[in-house]
Order: sequence, then C-alpha cells, then structure tokens
Amino acid sequence: MSSSTYIPGTCNLGANEIRQRKLVGLVGLFFSMSSLIGLISIEAAREARLGIFLPLMVASVGFVQVRNKFCLAYGFAGTFNFGKLGDISRVSDPINRSADRVASVKVLLKSFLLASIATLVVFVLPF
Repeated sequence: MSSSTYIPGTCNLGANEIRQRKLVGLVGLFFSMSSLIGLISIEAAREARLGIFLPLMVASVGFVQVRNKFCLAYGFAGTFNFGKLGDISRVSDPINRSADRVASVKVLLKSFLLASIATLVVFVLPF
C-alpha cells in the first residue's frame, strides 16, 4: 500500500502524520509503563490497576493508526493529510467519507480491544 496517496477506508496519512502517531503511541507506552511501575511500587489495590486502561488506550490508538496508516479522527471528520502537518484536505465523495468512517470505527475497536486485553493482563498479575 502506498503511503503517499489517499485510499478511501484504507490510507489517509502521509509520512509526517505517521511520525506524529508513532510519537503518540510511544508517549502512551511511556505513561503505561510509568503507571505500571507506580502501581507495583505502592502495592496498589487490584481495582486501582484498571486505571492503566487510559494510557494503554492512548498507546494502542497511536500504534494501530501507524500500522493501518489511517487516522481515526481524520476518518470521522472526512479529511486526510499527505503534506506537511496541519495541511489537511477534505474528502468530497460521500461514499469515500462513509468508507473512512467504517475504517475509523475499526481502528477504534482494535485499539479498545488491545488496551482492554493489556489492562486485563495487568489486573490479573499477582503483584
């Protein structure tokens, strides 16, 4: 798949935008690991471990968008970007916008599933 051409429901991010999503994923991963270390060090209650879901969700959204070369926010908004950051273009065809919304829901569901599984693992760990 080309990373320099808009493909409805498949690709709406160029190289600069992909780098931004990688950064979001890494920041989410950093906060996830920091949270996990903090929870372990203070011997937090098992229920408190559920709070790690949010940083895990940020990480998974970032990484799923990178993997798919598809931004869920752009998909919902009917936009794409293959130029410099902030140089957003609109999707004019309603069929293409619909395909992008479907792809956005898939990215969101994949991210939610990944973050939920990782949160469950943290929840059941014996520490």
